Amino acid sequence: MATSTMMPHIGLLQESVGTEEGSSISNIGKDLSLPKNGLLGPFNDWPNDQGFDVTQEHRIPVELTVTGTIPAYAAGILYRTGPGGHTVQTEQGKTWTASHWFDGFTQVHRFQILPPENAQSSSRVFYNSRSTVDSLVENIRKTGSLQDFTFAQKRDPCQSFFKKIMAYFMPMPKLLSSKSDGRNIGVTISVNMAGLTPPRASGDAEGQGHASGITTLVNKTDANAYQFLDPETLEPVGIAKQSDLHPDLKGPLSAAHAKSDPTTGDIFNYNLEIGQQHVYRVFTVSASTGKTKILATITNTEGAYLHSFLLTENYVILCVWNSYYAFGGVKLLYERNILDALSNFDPSKLTKWYVVDRKHGKGVVATYESEPFFCFHTINAWETSSPTDRGKIDIVADLVAYDDLSVLKRFYYENLKSTSPSARNYVGSKGESARASIKRFRLPSLPTSPNLATKAKEAVVVVTVPKFHSGELPTLNPDKITKRHRYVYGVADRGSSTFVDGLVKYDMDTKTPMFWEQHGHSAGEAIFVPDPEGKNEDDGVLLSVVLDGHAGKSYLLCLDARTMKEMGRAAVECAVGFGFHGTHFAENSGTGMQY
Repeated sequence: MATSTMMPHIGLLQESVGTEEGSSISNIGKDLSLPKNGLLGPFNDWPNDQGFDVTQEHRIPVELTVTGTIPAYAAGILYRTGPGGHTVQTEQGKTWTASHWFDGFTQVHRFQILPPENAQSSSRVFYNSRSTVDSLVENIRKTGSLQDFTFAQKRDPCQSFFKKIMAYFMPMPKLLSSKSDGRNIGVTISVNMAGLTPPRASGDAEGQGHASGITTLVNKTDANAYQFLDPETLEPVGIAKQSDLHPDLKGPLSAAHAKSDPTTGDIFNYNLEIGQQHVYRVFTVSASTGKTKILATITNTEGAYLHSFLLTENYVILCVWNSYYAFGGVKLLYERNILDALSNFDPSKLTKWYVVDRKHGKGVVATYESEPFFCFHTINAWETSSPTDRGKIDIVADLVAYDDLSVLKRFYYENLKSTSPSARNYVGSKGESARASIKRFRLPSLPTSPNLATKAKEAVVVVTVPKFHSGELPTLNPDKITKRHRYVYGVADRGSSTFVDGLVKYDMDTKTPMFWEQHGHSAGEAIFVPDPEGKNEDDGVLLSVVLDGHAGKSYLLCLDARTMKEMGRAAVECAVGFGFHGTHFAENSGTGMQY
């Protein structure tokens, strides 16, 4: 039975999951003697292996069985992107395996939700999916290797030292394949993204559109690369790069999480050029004209792996946290992956915040410094009157912060799968450093005009949410983007499984969490769909793709965002891979928000 629980601010560690010495963890998985296959039974009877190696596709839409209620206002299309399978049987008779979850082979999933036809009927849901890396997988099958740039795939240990040294003298790796399905792009997905002209899918006539109102569907990653998909069939139809938007956006790296203005639809992101002097170019793409403008060029900081950034009504905030590329980025050339190219976490290096004007051409208007941390996902930011400096404006920013870089190694498949012995290391004390905490920072007294000659001010932590109350893959009501919000939704990790163990709603005002949980069921990112007639911030539903580990099948879950109780679900007759991110495109909405 699924449950929704309200937890007190104090004592959750003991009451809900226990500590290492507590009952909930100490009585689980004590027998670590390995069977002959090197695997154990699922940790805590919470199977999740099926969600990490999914290869089946449903290229023809199938109708799902709906139980309960999915409200009419949730009608539209939910897209999900992320890893499906991660193994290939090669022509050499060997099995090639991606070692890190971030390097799994991208699959895209499409859930089309149709509203009830009348008061007596219910919503209908259709599902289709497709691999978007067929050429890449076929090349691995034939050659037995992957030469592409990756997030964390280990280099061949048998490769000669000479070849590795020669990598230092090669240019930055080419981040694009000429084939539409030859590049593993699939961390976030955007609908009707400004500035990009969509190619036509095979068989499409000139000027043919889609009845859904979707003109472009784009897969994105932490690189200067976009993959176009057909919005209905999910067929890869083209590749683009950021330099197609503006010739100066020539660096190889960027943020998978572009941001969009909730009013205009304008897109914001950064491009990072690695070299003797690292260059961040913060840019915007106009939704009305499709033209791209560079808002600021930043050269006085280190190159870093930055998966996301922050946006307010008037500013872009580029937060350079402690995930710096080693040896000035040269190690990227040698390792050919991001993870092994990062410097060790240095607690003596402060995080730097750059506030960029996005409306009046002022560039960087202020810099701040804060305690060191690592982050994947920012949540939201907004401007507010300063409580201590009359007449001045502060920026308040929420994000999901880690103590160090431990979490990056947690996401090797061997550390995630429920039957893997090494995954047990992350449910105890070692797992604590790989868990995140929501933190709220205040950037005080923003200057009215640029004054970069002054010393950087301090960005102060004003709220720290306990780790077991904090959720990753954070989302919120999209109506609150660039405005003060109260509720944050995310996937929970309280040690009950080797991966995730529920969904959490955190109230930033009352400092209390509320959970949805069902034993053995692993939930993905929860997308908030607001109720158009709602009066409160949490009036709406959450849509999440959940794996029932016991049945080996997934379902689309619809939760009441206010109570965190199930309203309905649509059953899929197979496992859907644990993806990263998605977007919901409501009927006649025109665009999908990016945050």
